[in-house]
Amino acid sequence: MTTPINAMQNWVSSVIVKFNFCPFARQEVEQNKIYYQPSSSISHDDAVMDMLEHCVQLTQNPERETTLLFFTQGFQNFDDFLNLVDLANAMLCVQGYEGIYQIANFHPNYVFADSEDDDPANYTNRAPYPTLHLIRELSMEHALDNYDDPESIPENNIKLTRRKGKSFWQNLLTDCHNKGVSK
Repeated sequence: MTTPINAMQNWVSSVIVKFNFCPFARQEVEQNKIYYQPSSSISHDDAVMDMLEHCVQLTQNPERETTLLFFTQGFQNFDDFLNLVDLANAMLCVQGYEGIYQIANFHPNYVFADSEDDDPANYTNRAPYPTLHLIRELSMEHALDNYDDPESIPENNIKLTRRKGKSFWQNLLTDCHNKGVSK
């Protein structure tokens, strides 16, 4: 039986790492420094409290490089999820985590503001579950400093997703969700 954690691990390895959407992810996967945390929160307040708890845990556990906090029951509506992202970012500032952590976000129905729903480029930010990705800012700065052309990452991802097409990415995302991690 596939668990939500299996689905997310499979997505990270089969999409993010395999297709190099994030050139920094492979090392974190190989070193087992990604913490996968499912949440059953369905309210914005509870979800933000979960996120803040994981900021505390990241602070207390320096061996964790990053946390994927994903919502197994709530925030299926993309606009509702975007409201959560706005609130989460505001609370990072209020709680003194601005400059320490940043949030990247992913959603099964992600659509960039300047994009059509069916643009394959949206799959660069689509995941099996609505997800808040907590990233250590200092680590991100170091990674970007040591990467030759960080500005090319989004452009390369968009070209790849459009070249492979919507069906390819939708099938891959569905497989990640349904199969979990194969051992």
